[in-house]
Amino acid sequence: MKALKTILVTIALVGSIVAASAQKTVVRIYPKHGTVVATISKPRVVVHKKTNFYVSDGIWYKARGRKYVVCAAPVGFKVRTLPRAHRVVYVKGRKFYKYRGVWYKKRGRNFVVVTV
Repeated sequence: MKALKTILVTIALVGSIVAASAQKTVVRIYPKHGTVVATISKPRVVVHKKTNFYVSDGIWYKARGRKYVVCAAPVGFKVRTLPRAHRVVYVKGRKFYKYRGVWYKKRGRNFVVVTV
């Protein structure tokens, strides 16, 4: 009987460890371009070539009436700094920076949105 209790406690302990480690994996899914949303949380308004863009959590939007449409970052848009989570990527020997699907090229002190 004591051996059975030991086996059950061991199984419960292993099961709880496996369940706890499975909880640590976070998968973030971002909406596709063209997806229409009703609201955006804490958007930052950015004007590029006389067009208003809204950025929230690294996702770019354009206003359509009272709703917002997910769009690509405007090519040629300049930023001074990139988020810490950006990646350095080499394509055909050229150095680019990538963050959440947006590609940047360093130009002087700025980073410019480019297409790769």
